[in-house]
Amino acid sequence: MKHYRSKAAKRKPRVLLDNDDDPFFESDPKRRRRGEDEEIEGVSSDDDREVSEEEKEEAPEETADEVRYRIAKEYLQKVRALTQRDEDEGNEEEGREDKDGRRDSLVAEKLLKDQLQDSGRIRRLIASRVQKPEDPEQFRYIVKHRQSVTAVALTVDEARGFSASKDGTIMQWDVESGKSEKYTWPSEEVLISHHAKPHQNPSLKRSKQVLALAVSTDGRYLVTGGFDRHVHLWDTRAREHIQAFPGHLAPVSCLVFQPGTSQLFSGSFDRTMKLWDVEDRSHINNLFGHQSEVLTVDCLGKLDDERLLTVGRDRTLRMWKVHDESQLVFRGPAASLECCCFIDGNEFISGSDDGSIELWSSRHKKPIHIIKNAHALPYQSNRDEKEVILDGCIKVNGILEEKKCSLAESWVSSIAVCKGSDLAVSGAANGLIRLWAIENDNKGLRPLFDCPLDGFINSLAFAKSGRFFVAGVGQEPRLGRWGRVPTARNGVVIHPIRLAEEQGLPKSFRSSPRTLQ
Repeated sequence: MKHYRSKAAKRKPRVLLDNDDDPFFESDPKRRRRGEDEEIEGVSSDDDREVSEEEKEEAPEETADEVRYRIAKEYLQKVRALTQRDEDEGNEEEGREDKDGRRDSLVAEKLLKDQLQDSGRIRRLIASRVQKPEDPEQFRYIVKHRQSVTAVALTVDEARGFSASKDGTIMQWDVESGKSEKYTWPSEEVLISHHAKPHQNPSLKRSKQVLALAVSTDGRYLVTGGFDRHVHLWDTRAREHIQAFPGHLAPVSCLVFQPGTSQLFSGSFDRTMKLWDVEDRSHINNLFGHQSEVLTVDCLGKLDDERLLTVGRDRTLRMWKVHDESQLVFRGPAASLECCCFIDGNEFISGSDDGSIELWSSRHKKPIHIIKNAHALPYQSNRDEKEVILDGCIKVNGILEEKKCSLAESWVSSIAVCKGSDLAVSGAANGLIRLWAIENDNKGLRPLFDCPLDGFINSLAFAKSGRFFVAGVGQEPRLGRWGRVPTARNGVVIHPIRLAEEQGLPKSFRSSPRTLQ
């Protein structure tokens, strides 16, 4: 027996946008009830259930463009809702039309500001709002590892983090609760089925030591690299291994995703940079130029083209313009550069193995500002006045002597910048993590506060909101065993940062964690 739907049931629902507050567009309960009755009279409930299940099974998956459109639409709705809430709280007596006009202008201003900050064209000034820590030792251990942590990373929404250590352990953890989950390495047979090359010596096991990791902008993919010379792709939702990308001839030392895309850059001790597409599981291009091991890489969001920043043991810092297939070479003053990070499209920062921090500009071949002994110990004095520490020296029995420490403990091993802002953080192995304010007009760096922490600070990650940073700590350095701090604890720590509230802006525009995810 055939069933026919009524005209009211066949009519497609009309999509209403931005008219939720208008009473003209409010649904009529009587009219909706009459339509439901016609639907029930035309089709039986069993047939309707079967049709809905078939439609669900046959519904196509969202394309990449549809996903981006949906995310952008949700973000716009959140901005509007938060802006409307702040406007209603501040101006209750204002007319409706005036409220709508002001809300639309604030939303447009907010979106334009976010776009300029993400592209690196303007800089958020939050260093002046950083308040002195109430307790200098505010570090909280989130995850403990058996061996030294080599890399940490945060998702864009600042909700989750990832860490890896020398023993091959990969952990995923929640920033607020600290609850962690472990990634399990598949067997050798599964790795080979995922396109990994077998070990050259069958009698030896594959090295699982991880030196670098990175997470995609949408949080779906995690990539790791290490001594087995492969780039491994993981699914963060199922915490399973997906693919292995062979190609490098030496250990993979650094990884970074291009923001907002599925493209991945990997650097290796084989002196090359490789570009991959994790969505298509393909290799795209090779970048040549470094004459020694590539140690660190950073990528800036899209301006007119994508820009890549790398440092290597050849004492050079290189900024790549990938689309133009060109590079700018900056040579370090004396020592080998160990780490680097973009500030914006024209400025970047680096750390060296002689303990100095350099501030660079794309318009100059040499550093525009150098801070030597960037992690020199501040003045301290114990109660009995027998020993005084001043600028890395100790005074014992009236004689000033140099404080003895290994070379590995003095160099700047990691550095990070709060994206799009003037706030940076650096780490070494002399017991301090230091916050820096990046001055305007190329005036250099200004130290803000010190955060004492024992161990080698092998990796740093800054939350985009500027409310906290995480550090990967270990008893040994990331790339070797030439130093050791036995008092350190292997793990991931988080340090909160107190920011003074911005004046003259609605609450929804102020920097805060988990706001407008």
